[in-house]
Amino acid sequence: MPLAQRFRRALLLCLLCSAAGFVFAAASANAQTPRLQGQSAAAAAMGNAFVPQADDPSALHYNPAGMTQLHGFQTLFGTTLIGGTTQFTSPTGAQVTGDRNGSVAWPPPGHVYLVANLKDLGLSALGNFTAGIGMNNPFGSLTRYPNDGPFRTAITFTTLPLLDIKPTIAYKLNDQLSFGLGADIYTFSGLFGEGHLEQKSIWPGGLGIPAGSLMEINGSDTTAGFNVSLLYTPFRNSDGKPLVNIGMVYRSQATFHLTGNFLANGASVAGATATFVLPQVFSGGIGIWPVRTSEREWKLEFDVDYTGWKSNRNLDVHLTNGALLPFPQNWQSTYTVMIGTEYRWLRLASMPDWDIALRAGYMNQQAQIPDRTFNPGVPSANTHIPSVGIGLACHENGSFLGLVRCGELGIGPLKPKLFAIDLAYQAGLYEVRTIAGNQNPTVNGRYDSMVHVGSLSLRFNY
Repeated sequence: MPLAQRFRRALLLCLLCSAAGFVFAAASANAQTPRLQGQSAAAAAMGNAFVPQADDPSALHYNPAGMTQLHGFQTLFGTTLIGGTTQFTSPTGAQVTGDRNGSVAWPPPGHVYLVANLKDLGLSALGNFTAGIGMNNPFGSLTRYPNDGPFRTAITFTTLPLLDIKPTIAYKLNDQLSFGLGADIYTFSGLFGEGHLEQKSIWPGGLGIPAGSLMEINGSDTTAGFNVSLLYTPFRNSDGKPLVNIGMVYRSQATFHLTGNFLANGASVAGATATFVLPQVFSGGIGIWPVRTSEREWKLEFDVDYTGWKSNRNLDVHLTNGALLPFPQNWQSTYTVMIGTEYRWLRLASMPDWDIALRAGYMNQQAQIPDRTFNPGVPSANTHIPSVGIGLACHENGSFLGLVRCGELGIGPLKPKLFAIDLAYQAGLYEVRTIAGNQNPTVNGRYDSMVHVGSLSLRFNY
């Protein structure tokens, strides 16, 4: 094997290890809300409508079959800043405000993707295959309420830091059709400290535990699921670029068998076990480029997700002392609709080494939790999520801030052919929700929530 090829492969392994460390660290501060956050800034700016496009390394998350559109070795990594509040008003007029890890979650959750076209790495016999690995925080929540709040016996704190590790491969059957297959390895474990599902509340009394005790239930586990995907391109322009893309993705259900502790005022009362189910997800979408020339591109995309939340029937906690703490869920399956658009200027005469993209989108997400089992720690209401963003891509001969050539911004000896920065902002506008008939009457009342999400991604193409 030529020395250059051996060097590229060794460097790829080093980058994989470095990326793993980065995301494990980021996962320890997961403050995300279900389905609101994007897993790359470009996709987030377009309302997460990215299944048919999937033309950067974040295809590993949105549609792995789209990895076959990438050439060479490409990396994308980034982070998300999240802030927001929930205002609660009880039927008697009592109010309390819960925050989502303060004004800004820190350290912020992150995402990393590494994708390599195997032919471009010198593996000509595998020329139709593209491989990659990605790591992100797929969903979760972190919410705090005052210990003296009106529903303190229901919840004062909840967090679900979850990491998804995604080894994936894609195969290009022909110019029209590609397939993807990957694993989703979910874990609560973190490199810095022990990550676990955690919920705290004030004990109302019982089981020999004094009323007013600070209670905590936690648990952790590692499990796995799988994903399959396809990308179909029925029409291309004279340059071979897609004019219409159709994408489909299936993500399987995954089940955690959580093991942890039941604590009172920081002391263990008993060991605890529970079963927690991540739902299956069906995603599909169509992307259309009404304009796609060598100078300009305009894309429209429409995606739909179906999430099988109905599989989340209960989160009952079994204690090693024989007691059972019932936590019925009975969630409802939901649809999420995503619409996005992107307008891109390619190497304009005034900026011959730069591409500029403006993006916007809208996502509508249905509430999955019924009134009866509503938990103030999990934001659940019909949600409207507008988004905007910008992307700047500098080719290797371009200059970054007039200080350095973009081709010199690589990692170690690798010099990128393209360096890109993507920025996005999303506003999670939750419809006001009034809860009645909850199994814990203190939870009944009015909930008014809003979340702000800012995303940054950096991309290097080699």
